[in-house]
Amino acid sequence: MDYLKVFLVGYALGSIPFGYIAGKIYGVDIRKYGSGNIGFTNAMRVLGVFPALFVLFFDALKGYLAVWYGDLTGGAGLATLGALSAMVGHNWPITLKFKGGRGVATGLGIIIYLSWPITLVALLIWVVVVSLSRYVSLGSIIAAFFVPVAMLIIKKPLPYIAFSVLGASIVILRHRPNIKRLLEGTENKIGSKTITPKGGKK
Repeated sequence: MDYLKVFLVGYALGSIPFGYIAGKIYGVDIRKYGSGNIGFTNAMRVLGVFPALFVLFFDALKGYLAVWYGDLTGGAGLATLGALSAMVGHNWPITLKFKGGRGVATGLGIIIYLSWPITLVALLIWVVVVSLSRYVSLGSIIAAFFVPVAMLIIKKPLPYIAFSVLGASIVILRHRPNIKRLLEGTENKIGSKTITPKGGKK
């Protein structure tokens, strides 16, 4: 029963589409503009910095709360179940017909709870990569890859390592369109604010 409760709470939290909510506050369906994603980066391009920070904070918070609830209920095993459930909820939310985000901010909130030192290093890596390349997606992919490696190096509990591998895999796989655009040289760089309809010409 505890497993079911933790899964349902984690999935429900993950399914709250804060990017979509922020867009609606501004009278915009964020899914129809820019990349069509409901995450922080597209929110910044379409809505601006402050709405994007709202999205970042609450997407991270729902991940943090999901893993906290799992830990409170039954320790490391249920903590990782809560974490994974939140990631699944964010990426495939029932509230948006299973079409969600990439899971970066939600994963950030989870990793803050599991290991704040790893979080700090991952954030530093993200900042350096994005600053040098101006590609948010590239920074997110590299930071996601770093997390399970770091978990292994510092010998975190096995459930945490297992989640970090699964979570990083979800983030990287969800970035497949970005990876394709990076290879083609057509990925949007940070600072290129746009409200171009999804699929339309810039």
